[in-house]
Amino acid sequence: MRMRKKPNLDARLVACGDLVVTEPKEHRGCWRELMPQARELRVELGCGKGRFTVGTAQAEPDVLFVAVERVPDAMVIAAERARDMGLQNVFFIDADAADLGEYFAPGEVSRLYINFCDPWPGARYAKRRLTHPGFLLRYRKVLAEGGQIHFKTDNHDLYEWSLFQFPKAGFALSEVTRDLHENGPVGVMTDYEEKFYNLGTPINRCVGTMGKLPEGAEKLLQRREPDRETQAN
Repeated sequence: MRMRKKPNLDARLVACGDLVVTEPKEHRGCWRELMPQARELRVELGCGKGRFTVGTAQAEPDVLFVAVERVPDAMVIAAERARDMGLQNVFFIDADAADLGEYFAPGEVSRLYINFCDPWPGARYAKRRLTHPGFLLRYRKVLAEGGQIHFKTDNHDLYEWSLFQFPKAGFALSEVTRDLHENGPVGVMTDYEEKFYNLGTPINRCVGTMGKLPEGAEKLLQRREPDRETQAN
């Protein structure tokens, strides 16, 4: 469901001007200048209303966070949350995950977060999933050596499918769980995550650590996805 347009959106974004980067390409390769003392740079793809973003940034004030969100009506809520909490280590950009290389230089990012992305059910839409090997190869271009992808989803089919995709792009899996909060809440939740946790929906999570790209991987990943409609796994 499309988010309702926020009243006074432009004015609200301007009021968060110190945290919203309107020309992110100009910062490519020099994001650390925004926070020279930061020990590393992390990027969240699709921050939504920003609960995870600001909660994580607050918990780790020595880390620089850049949150990517293509829906301004959601991003403004996230930016207002960060502003109201007085955070100075998180910034927001309106960008596309497919174009990360235009915004970040090779090796500039230490960690990527992918939280509750669109599952795009049906094999013909597989290439749109943010855990498709085509995207994973793009992430490799901006991640530092040994960089990580932290992935969470409530969608069982997407998760099981994704577990097979990470190794194709040279990411070793760890911390694989199909019920993250089985024994109580773990880590900072998104708004969406808290809602489904309260409903008893299991949350899946894993970490992919970038290693050597398998031989012939890029050629293999260029193969066309099947055109028939099937479930993700």
